[in-house]
Amino acid sequence: MYTPDFHYHKAGSVAEAIEMLGHHEDSRLLAGGHSLLPLMRLRLARPATLIDIGGLDDLKGIRVHDDDIHIGALTTHGEIARSHDLEHANSLVAEVAGGIGDPQVRNRGTIGGNIAHADPASDWGTILTVMDGSVEVQGPNGSRTIAIGDFFQGAFVTAVADNEIITGIRVPTLVRQGHGHDHGHDHGHGHDHGAESINGEVGEYAKMSHPASFYPVIGGAVVINAEGGRCVSARVAVGGLVPTPRRAPSVEAALAGQELTASNLEEAANQLANDLGDEIIGDIFASADYRRAIAPVEVKHAMLHAIGLAHH
Repeated sequence: MYTPDFHYHKAGSVAEAIEMLGHHEDSRLLAGGHSLLPLMRLRLARPATLIDIGGLDDLKGIRVHDDDIHIGALTTHGEIARSHDLEHANSLVAEVAGGIGDPQVRNRGTIGGNIAHADPASDWGTILTVMDGSVEVQGPNGSRTIAIGDFFQGAFVTAVADNEIITGIRVPTLVRQGHGHDHGHDHGHGHDHGAESINGEVGEYAKMSHPASFYPVIGGAVVINAEGGRCVSARVAVGGLVPTPRRAPSVEAALAGQELTASNLEEAANQLANDLGDEIIGDIFASADYRRAIAPVEVKHAMLHAIGLAHH
């Protein structure tokens, strides 16, 4: 199906794109196009003007500085997956990027476009939530940073104003201690010495996805800070079953201070029901009841993989 008619403008800079957004009524930004164009073909979105920002090199690239990672909004999923710097600094983020969609999606789709779309099932929404990330935006009044907990405001709704552009995403590194501060290089794979050898942060993401499209129906992400086989603290997030990605404080509290054994991880994962509320999504991919039942399983799988008690 063809898209409805629209006017097309190519921006030469971020400032020009912002000016165009203010000048053209009912305009949308176009980057990789993997979210917007299918909606337009289905007549679910009918913007009068598309402003192409795909050529803005200032919005591309990955920079790692100390414990902070900056990812330009126009960096593709494939570029994130292939980044050696990111693999060393936060291999959880790099591996998640490598599992998004198919090669065509990874080579064209951008992280900024993905989170701007705010699909409840987005891999990035869940990962940025568990990582306590933030989103940088720029508009006519300057730049601002939005904490990820405030960014997603509902299904397909974000805190970005109509005249603002997402310019970058920030996430922290994963810090492994006791091994030369190896920043998360082994985030859940190859732990041959068991959970007791983990000192520092390990992270993992597990999802149930559609076998054809790899659409993430349910996703669970964990970051565990461990010392000598015991959980010091944890961050847990889920996506795909609620309108916005959600932290799981009941699971986090159940993990804190516990030995990292399979039984303790399962017991903690089963606390997820306390954090889900009544807004469980049901659609053609899975019913609400099914999502509610499977979500703790994916969280448990992420935990087991993170500490090396199970492998992909």
